[in-house]
Amino acid sequence: MKMLNLFALLVVSNTVLAADNDIPEDFSDVSTLAPDIQVHMAYLGDKNFVGRPVDGYESNRCYLQNNAANALVKAQQAAMEKGYTLWVFDCYRPQRAVNHFMRWAADLTDISTKTDYYPNLDKDKLVGEYIAEQSGHSRGSTLDLTLARQNSAGQWQPIDMGSPFDLFDPISNVGATGITKLQQANRQLLEIIMLSAGFKVYNMEWWHFTHQPPVYTEQYFDFVVK
Repeated sequence: MKMLNLFALLVVSNTVLAADNDIPEDFSDVSTLAPDIQVHMAYLGDKNFVGRPVDGYESNRCYLQNNAANALVKAQQAAMEKGYTLWVFDCYRPQRAVNHFMRWAADLTDISTKTDYYPNLDKDKLVGEYIAEQSGHSRGSTLDLTLARQNSAGQWQPIDMGSPFDLFDPISNVGATGITKLQQANRQLLEIIMLSAGFKVYNMEWWHFTHQPPVYTEQYFDFVVK
């Protein structure tokens, strides 16, 4: 790991938490590298499984560790060659956001988003395969995304993947049955594009990819997205 300002770090067990204004030198805002990538950070607003803005998100920016960021540029180039663009839901995720998720998951009385995000699961079943105390997102090499195409008005719109982002359900698994051939083909296209740039998909979620090998394997950062 590159040397950071030691006075701006809090070390807890194997976790390195960077201070709010201390973006690591080897992280980049992907929009500065590939402005055509559509960035729509899901946890900045209230249209997400928590149902409210999530701690640590103050701006619609996608930060990634530089290796992952540069690989994403390659994926964007491949997508554009096929008439698509990448549409990003989440990138680097502060540890405080993960902590927010865990507090939400522990409150079993709050099921206001169940219909939209986990209709076929009890809330107490979400921690583990879908929500974890530590996330690869906080290491800077993992992101959530889909593909988008332009409509007749020239606006980018996500294509049909058979289930929406953050639907915690078996239908969101990479090899899920019960979706159409077109939806399967769309998922496969996204995976092919990302695989060619060095990313590996998480089998539980078609939208979740990690660049290989991740630079940080034990550190979980906590600087605010702003």
